[in-house]
Amino acid sequence: MVRPDGRHGDSAGESPDETSGDASGESSQPPNLLPHDGQARLYEAFLTIGQANRFFTALNREIDWRQETAHLFGRDIPLPRLTAWYGDVGYRYSGVSHRPRPWPPALDQLRHLVAQVVPLPNSALANLYRNGRDSVSWHADDEPEFGPRPVIASVSLGEVRIFALRHRQTRQQVSMELPHGSLLVMAGECQRSWQHAIPKSSRPLGTRINLTFRRIVTA
Repeated sequence: MVRPDGRHGDSAGESPDETSGDASGESSQPPNLLPHDGQARLYEAFLTIGQANRFFTALNREIDWRQETAHLFGRDIPLPRLTAWYGDVGYRYSGVSHRPRPWPPALDQLRHLVAQVVPLPNSALANLYRNGRDSVSWHADDEPEFGPRPVIASVSLGEVRIFALRHRQTRQQVSMELPHGSLLVMAGECQRSWQHAIPKSSRPLGTRINLTFRRIVTA
């Protein structure tokens, strides 16, 4: 279990669009958690507790959460989580087509905070895990529209969940906890060489919101 240390405390009077010191700068870049074939860096204190709380409340209210059904293996299967797609371009995921949609205010603010670490994303997939039974199975964000070496910036809010990565060939696994207010950046060969998942849990868990920001390459 990889569990990097360090977290900022809250600051009274802080606005949601202020950033923590860990959000940018080469000197503050956390270590690569992958042993080879890609990068996965966890900014555990990307947001302060106060910022994370406010974004959690605002996004829970502003996002149009939906129970999508994916067409897999010839069957329509409800996804084990609620989802929503926002951004300047459309996207097809697990057999579900998503049209471009305007950015909700809080999501747009968060997108610009993330842009202090990665290039400005033009799209985001939002996931709401209602309890430990909600999950996402092994997959990689390796669609051609993301480019050959996509950068995926994943912000976690709410309940702490285990995030697992598995090498496609060696089956080696790396797992970590994604705390409230953290930012995980996957880059380089990560999507080509590794898959990732949020496994189910038998423990009683609360709500988690995850925003995976990415940049779709347009002609």
